[in-house]
Amino acid sequence: MSGILSWYSLIHYGPSTIRIPLLEFACALRPGGALLLGFFECAVIEKFAHAVVPAYGWPVSDLTDELTSAGFDVIETHARTAIGQRPHAAIIAQRNSIR
Repeated sequence: MSGILSWYSLIHYGPSTIRIPLLEFACALRPGGALLLGFFECAVIEKFAHAVVPAYGWPVSDLTDELTSAGFDVIETHARTAIGQRPHAAIIAQRNSIR
């Protein structure tokens, strides 16, 4: 596979489980394959109430570290905030060839 879009699909994974889907993404992608990950951004890893089950916000740096540990090179990060809304972020990463 050459690309995965994970747009807020990992928000229910906490610190003890986030690496599971990231490693699966790395297995599914060929070296050089791209991952676009959208998530809620926080200053520290934060669990909060969300529709049906709790969700997590992540600092960009912490999720970047998790991606690196799972076999990705981070290419770009983006964050956005709006008054009255939870901050959002995105990371573009590429599956490295060392795995």
